[in-house]
Amino acid sequence: MFKKTLHRQLYLSYLLITLLSLGAIGGYTVSALHHFYNEQTSADLESRARLIQHQVSHHFASANIPALKRLAETLGQSGAQRVTLILPDGTVAGDSEENPARMDNHADRPEVKEALAGETGSSVRYSQTVKANLMYVALPVNPGAQLLGVVRLSIPLTVIDETLKGMLWQIILAGLLIALAATPVSLYISRRISRPLSEMKDNAERIASGQLDSRIRVEGPDDVVRLAEALNQMAVQLDDRIHTVTAQRNEQEAILSSMVEGVVAVDSNQNVLSLNRAAANLLGIQAGFAQGQPVQMVIRNTQLQEFVKKALISPETVEQDIVFHRGENEQVLKVIGTALRDFKQTAIGAVIVLNDITRLKRLENMRRDFVANVSHELKTPITSIKGFVETLLSGAMQKPEDGKRFLEIVAGQADRLNAIVDDLLVLSRLEQDAEKVEIVIENSGLKPVLEMAIQACAPKASEKTVRVDLNCPESIAARINPQLLEQAVINLVDNAIKYSLPSTQVRVEATLDNGEITVAVTDEGRGIAKEHFPRLFERFYRVDSDRSREMGGTGLGLAIVKHIAQVHGGSVSVDSSVGKGSTFRIHLPASHSA
Repeated sequence: MFKKTLHRQLYLSYLLITLLSLGAIGGYTVSALHHFYNEQTSADLESRARLIQHQVSHHFASANIPALKRLAETLGQSGAQRVTLILPDGTVAGDSEENPARMDNHADRPEVKEALAGETGSSVRYSQTVKANLMYVALPVNPGAQLLGVVRLSIPLTVIDETLKGMLWQIILAGLLIALAATPVSLYISRRISRPLSEMKDNAERIASGQLDSRIRVEGPDDVVRLAEALNQMAVQLDDRIHTVTAQRNEQEAILSSMVEGVVAVDSNQNVLSLNRAAANLLGIQAGFAQGQPVQMVIRNTQLQEFVKKALISPETVEQDIVFHRGENEQVLKVIGTALRDFKQTAIGAVIVLNDITRLKRLENMRRDFVANVSHELKTPITSIKGFVETLLSGAMQKPEDGKRFLEIVAGQADRLNAIVDDLLVLSRLEQDAEKVEIVIENSGLKPVLEMAIQACAPKASEKTVRVDLNCPESIAARINPQLLEQAVINLVDNAIKYSLPSTQVRVEATLDNGEITVAVTDEGRGIAKEHFPRLFERFYRVDSDRSREMGGTGLGLAIVKHIAQVHGGSVSVDSSVGKGSTFRIHLPASHSA
């Protein structure tokens, strides 16, 4: 099938118009010539009939039939036409080409009827006598008031038809020649008109494909030039708008991508329209996979699915805390949902904002536990002090031995209260100084700090016959605050001595590996079960509360160690086996040699 291009349609249209015009002109010309020849022939026959009318009038008057027959034959041979002489009753008196005796009555012939009525009659019809189309002209013979007869002349139209047929072929041939001549002209004109439009079409396709810098340069009619200018202007405006929309989209994507909060947009059918990177990370999904998918396939949490439904139908902003289970861990998200509306304020979906409040919840729980633990830790010695004081006041002071023993217990509980307050102050100062960056950090060798810590714990170790060994190369150095790090090591060594059996060993070892310094304190005590590891460094957390209090612990020592390690940019860890002992480690970033 041929493509209906503008060029082809214009060319075929021009050619068809040319052929139709030539056909119409040719047809009209042939028709006009046919009419002209007929009229000329009719006028010629009428003139001849009038000449014959005078010659035969006296024969009609005398009713000389033989003479009329001979005269008809003579006139027909001399004039190259058929002559028929008819009596008033329609009887043929003489005919130049047929025996009158064998001819029908002609009173019903159209031209004869008109002649018998006293008028000039004419007609064209097929003659059964001569087997050809003839033109007939009949005149009345009436020199006076009485009709004497009719003179009818006829001539075959074969010559006229052949002449007109020849002219028709000439006209057809001329038309074909003109059409052939018009073909290149039509082709040229159609190309001239269609070429600019074709160029505009190609340029429009380039614009549609994204080549918005493409411009049309055409010459031609003013209308075509104005159309090209309009397309160029449209491309400029489209380019500006696309750049504006692209810039706005990039800004929105940059803002959404940089947000800590997750943002999910859904349509009214609960299909995901878009979501940012934070939302994908919080929900544990891939952003590319989620877009366009139903919420039920993307979010595997029934609470959040129900929340999305609620946000879609609620006229107000809705909020809810939703818990996600990530293996053994829990993640708490604060979810805020509001309706998504178009420029007509019609609800078309909802926007869901996700905020990870797991750490806040954990801190809130820790604060609640801390308050409870502080209250418990302080209440125990206070209760004990109050009880013994009341005992003393009720009469125990009268017994010196009991009074002294009770006062020693009160003094011990007071010392415990003082130790708890001192440790709380230390923790508070560590946190405040870390936030204000007031802790002085310097490059220092590690071994002297460890030696000072071991020396501070020597009396307790000697009292319990526990040997403390140190293994630290002289070359290990770090950026530390010596007093704070010493306090941390003292806490670890003191705990190791406290929970070690008599005549055992505590090892303090410092190593440098892959840019990290590790200070490890290992004892041979009864060890700690693994379920306690995650909370060992929390404030007031105790593996064995009664035993810890009996040994004078405040429950804050390991928390202080953790904060000191964090102040130095490090961390803490623990390994332990029940019945085999424990190893507590402080991990610090390495520095150059001291």
